[in-house]
Amino acid sequence: MSESKPVIAYLFTTFPKSTETFLQREIVAMRAHGVNVRLFSLWGGANSFRGFPVTRFNKWRLLTLFWMIPYEGWRRPAVLKQVLHGLGTRRPPSWINFWENMLGAGFACLFAGSFRRDPPALVHAAWGGAPATAAWLLWRLDGHRFSAAAHAYDIYEHGGDWWLNDKLEHAAFIHTSTEMGRSALMARGIPEEKILRIRRGLDPLPTMKRLRASREPLHLICVARLVEKKGLDYQLRIYAALRAAGVPFLARIVGEGPLRPSLEKLAGSLGIAAEVTFCGYLPQHEVWGQFEWADVSLHTGVIALSGDRDGLPNVIPEAMSCGVLVVTSPTAGTTEAITDGVSGIVAPVEAPAAWVAALRRLADDDAFADRLRAAARRWVEENFDAHRNAARLLAEFQAVIESKQS
Repeated sequence: MSESKPVIAYLFTTFPKSTETFLQREIVAMRAHGVNVRLFSLWGGANSFRGFPVTRFNKWRLLTLFWMIPYEGWRRPAVLKQVLHGLGTRRPPSWINFWENMLGAGFACLFAGSFRRDPPALVHAAWGGAPATAAWLLWRLDGHRFSAAAHAYDIYEHGGDWWLNDKLEHAAFIHTSTEMGRSALMARGIPEEKILRIRRGLDPLPTMKRLRASREPLHLICVARLVEKKGLDYQLRIYAALRAAGVPFLARIVGEGPLRPSLEKLAGSLGIAAEVTFCGYLPQHEVWGQFEWADVSLHTGVIALSGDRDGLPNVIPEAMSCGVLVVTSPTAGTTEAITDGVSGIVAPVEAPAAWVAALRRLADDDAFADRLRAAARRWVEENFDAHRNAARLLAEFQAVIESKQS
């Protein structure tokens, strides 16, 4: 890739990360479009991604902040004053978010010199937390233009990121992947014209499988982190209601998380341990193998006590793309892809009987199931192509870079 092309510095919290395949696909698509990207991971990840180097932030370097903060403060006293004023006048929503922002600030101080010596044409923060803090401070220190993404976690967890509005106010544009996110950012006072709703995507789109001739027992799958916002306790009660209604099924829950012990205990107490298998974490290629087995994908998302919720989980369009039927709760952005009775079925998690009726119909009604599958695939083809959506994002990058150069 030619070094003469403008460089876009991508900042991630952790990259690559197994639960953030949408960001990996974005980088793959950007590279396919010939974009010259530099990848920075602020917390973890690997030293390379598909042969492309990833600059990781060694945490021991935070010790050098004892002299880097005074140095950068001396260079830009107004920036230091603004940061100290913010620290003294606002409370972080959580300690996790506090340290995320401090991580971003530390990265900016320690990498300011290298960005100064070899400046990128644009800095893009892949998240509204630590990466956006780093991008915002790099702009404040040396004027690097930046754009930022803001996703459901950034917007909703404990009321949203600590400094989100301050950071997004100065971004060239803000990328979000759902209408839900776009509306929430506008409600925060972010100008509508700065917010771009560009969905993620798949690369390539998989072959759509045939409907299984006999769906007895019904093969059910859920791919999710085992955390509160996934509503998996509701899902287990739906499985118990299926069993009580005499609907034969086998269910697989793919994913890991802190709630696994309590969920396995609940499955046992509900008497469904024989039908429900907790598969643990599986790499992406094995998840596609699970979709090949499955008839229906279930998403029982809820709003967690912290306020966190899903946007449009990638697993939903992934399932839709290969012919797996989807039943989802109406929470968050899932209904942007699933229209009830058109591209899938929507049912409240508090009503297990509605899920039983939906799943019984999907097991028995071939014509209905095939209509849903066809409509779901069309939605993915029109809305969830990684290369097409990356091209839209790239056009925004180029517009910012060209406006800076003119």
